[in-house]
Amino acid sequence: MMTTESGFSSQWSNLLQNLGIWQGSFTKISPTGEIVKDTPTRVTLEGLNNNQTIRQTIEKFTETGDKLAENVLEYSYLNRSILLFEAGHFSVGSMQFAPSSEFGAELGFIQGDRRLRIVPTFGKDSQLLELTLIREYRQETAAFERPFLTVEQLLGEWEGEAITRYPDWRSPDRYTSHLSLEGKGDRLQQTLKAPGLNLTSTGTIKGSTIEFTEGEQTLQILLLPDGASCCTPRVIENRKSFFLEAGWLVSDRERWRLIRSYDRQGGWSSLTSIEERKIGP
Repeated sequence: MMTTESGFSSQWSNLLQNLGIWQGSFTKISPTGEIVKDTPTRVTLEGLNNNQTIRQTIEKFTETGDKLAENVLEYSYLNRSILLFEAGHFSVGSMQFAPSSEFGAELGFIQGDRRLRIVPTFGKDSQLLELTLIREYRQETAAFERPFLTVEQLLGEWEGEAITRYPDWRSPDRYTSHLSLEGKGDRLQQTLKAPGLNLTSTGTIKGSTIEFTEGEQTLQILLLPDGASCCTPRVIENRKSFFLEAGWLVSDRERWRLIRSYDRQGGWSSLTSIEERKIGP
């Protein structure tokens, strides 16, 4: 078991990977994938007191550059709603799902001078209300953004290295995974293999949405700008386990995923990071 002190130290060190001034935008997206609104932003994460404290400043602007709002937070500890990985990838959000309450989480990646974050939000009726897609680059660096993700880019065989972390900061699990994605007309068949898991499911492709109806809950994958994707239930059903997943195609043959899982009682149970490489075709 990892001690609380060592767990905090490693988590705080992972958080420091995100320090910097990040230019970008918060893009509101409907539950069916339409872009609703795009707001230019600047997020500053600076270390104070020898990086023992972090000050976070979020600024929002109009399209012409006028400041709309500014929010400043300072913190020197991490609560149990957030987990981070060595590269700086993270997720923070609700620790407990409850019917008739708003619910959501943020899943974020970092790659050098780029960050990508996705925030799925559910309303009090437990239905997916909206997504916020956040695309950022470090100030004064070149901003490279990939186009909308397509089904064709996902097809093939993917081999992954996975790490699962837990909210109690116990030692993480590390394992390999294998994902096969095959397109057949308007159908997408996926087979996922990992230790103790061999799962095949088929989804229906509807434009930039892929819908899976075979499991306990209907899941949908939204294909998004900058090579991003988000997989969530359309409606979170009480007393059923579920997960929220963000994906980022960082190159033609490399994709990262973050999976925030909840148990049948609605409690946050784990966070998994998978870094996958296409091995064929």
